[in-house]
Amino acid sequence: MIRVNDVSGDVAIGIFDSGIGGLTVYQQIAALLPAENLIYLGDTARCPYGTKSHDVVTQYACENSDFLAERNIKMLVVACNTASAVALMALQERYTIPVIGVIRPGALAAVRSSQNRKIGVIGTEATIASGAYTKALRALDPSLEIYTRACPLLVPLVEEGWVENDVARSTVATYLSSLKQSGIDTLILGCTHYPLLKKTIAVYLGDHVELIDSAEETAKVVVETLSDNHRTQSNGPGRGSFFVTDSPDQFIKVGARFLGDVVESAVRLER
Repeated sequence: MIRVNDVSGDVAIGIFDSGIGGLTVYQQIAALLPAENLIYLGDTARCPYGTKSHDVVTQYACENSDFLAERNIKMLVVACNTASAVALMALQERYTIPVIGVIRPGALAAVRSSQNRKIGVIGTEATIASGAYTKALRALDPSLEIYTRACPLLVPLVEEGWVENDVARSTVATYLSSLKQSGIDTLILGCTHYPLLKKTIAVYLGDHVELIDSAEETAKVVVETLSDNHRTQSNGPGRGSFFVTDSPDQFIKVGARFLGDVVESAVRLER
């Protein structure tokens, strides 16, 4: 196990994703904890993780986390559904600090939300194939009816900025038609890119289906965990630092669609 110094104060929260989608998690954490320093690592040179093997995803997740741990973070947030599905347990065993994933928070919120006990989950191919959401939901309520759908084309649509045009609406309808017919009343957005498609998805499914934003729910767990461990930073404002493994220019350009002008610069890592 890798020991990270157990200190609070102005030590940062570390966040990583396979690419840019985890900025939705960053955004939610920053909104709830404006005094906290945040360090974000986007593994943009090796994304997407959704089509890679479990062993490879775990290797990448450990490398990303080691980079953040070297910066003496007080908490690690795995802002990637694929890495959370495949590598979270390995990471929790690897470090002495709290390690938070995005799957259990979303599952808890979905179970609280659903009235008819029919829940849908959309995500990358690897997230859906892992069965991680199904396992998490079943552990909370074995009586649930769970419907899953891999939606690999939604990520490139978001990064292209096509979230409310005809292409986005058609793609959402193609992927979600079977879920709509299943009678679900709750849908987990099981990829950190998907909140940017929330409006289009909501219009297609209708007002009777509650959308669960895993980024939003994860941020709430981060707040609770810091509070429980007496590590919340009270002074502020917090600072944000961004690192990538590929072109910073592309990250800043696409990141603006997630955070506006907050991503002004990013440092490229050499591996």
